[in-house]
Amino acid sequence: MTRSFRPEDLHAASPAPLTLAAQGFFWTGIEWVETAGGPAIRGQMYVEYWIPAALGYRTPLVLVHGGGGQGLDMLGTADGRPGWVQHFVRAGHPVYVVDRPGHGRSPHHPDAMGAMGPLPPPAFIERAFTRPEGWPEQYPSAARHDQWPDGGRPGDPGFDAFLAGSGPMMTDLGRHHLDCQRGLVELLERIGPAVVLTHSAGAPTGWLAADARPDLVRALLAVEPVGPPFASRPTGTLSWGLTAAPLSFEPPAASPEDIARENRAPARAGDLECLVQAEPARQLPRLAQVPVTIFTAEASWMAHDNHGTVDFLRQAGVGCDHVRLEEHGLRGNGHAMMLEKNSDAVAALIAGWVRDASDPAA
Repeated sequence: MTRSFRPEDLHAASPAPLTLAAQGFFWTGIEWVETAGGPAIRGQMYVEYWIPAALGYRTPLVLVHGGGGQGLDMLGTADGRPGWVQHFVRAGHPVYVVDRPGHGRSPHHPDAMGAMGPLPPPAFIERAFTRPEGWPEQYPSAARHDQWPDGGRPGDPGFDAFLAGSGPMMTDLGRHHLDCQRGLVELLERIGPAVVLTHSAGAPTGWLAADARPDLVRALLAVEPVGPPFASRPTGTLSWGLTAAPLSFEPPAASPEDIARENRAPARAGDLECLVQAEPARQLPRLAQVPVTIFTAEASWMAHDNHGTVDFLRQAGVGCDHVRLEEHGLRGNGHAMMLEKNSDAVAALIAGWVRDASDPAA
């Protein structure tokens, strides 16, 4: 798999003209701090906007990347085809795509942002994202993965392109989540009510922004949100259930220890037992004002724990739909579905929920 990036070849391969009224960038979430080297800014979020010339909808769509990735995960696939940004722009949606603080074009310096975690191991990327079928024993649906566009091994062009855009995570997950919340809330205050689509470790950005300003989130579309609730990962713990930073529970919880929890058995064979709140469950009345849909791929490890996040949300009074891609004819996808061979088909499915929450242009 080697794609040509010569102008004439890119022109010939374009599925349709991409005609924009505006395209550019700005920053949100800037926080001034004192460092050993003097005053500095930290926590800034890079925002790039793509406004179609034929504006079909007034409601913006905000795309929030996952993990140690960056907004470019939404700008192109592993084999170099146009990404979800272009898909939604061609459909008439104004799109804003972010680099979460400390990722991509949002700079990280430890004097301002705190310590940075280790580099992502190539072996982990291969096993979890690009070639889980090579380890069919790791979870029940791993063997079904077949949508990565090349062999998915180190040295393959698609693998190397994915790894090239992957970076380390912040070591203080709670502080990072607060930075993300501040940046996304400011973005929403500047562009108006929007549909927010998150992926993986970007999900807490959406949960926290909607919790702070439910009036500015038309819908939350969470593509394989990080979890399950209260999970501990090498990058930190979701100590507040969905996030590492406080959510607005009712009755209020002064600390994560106030949230009693218990295990809940899964409804499907092969899925994992996940933690939820012990009854009576505290509610999330602010988040409950926002419609939530979770999208799960067939052959991702999250196929077997995303139900825990759905259970947690519903238990807390949040209306939450759960869409499994295979039930809509989309088979074999892994966790990074926006980079895979059928990425356009996945975007076309999600587009129905985006349209339903968007106001048509006048």
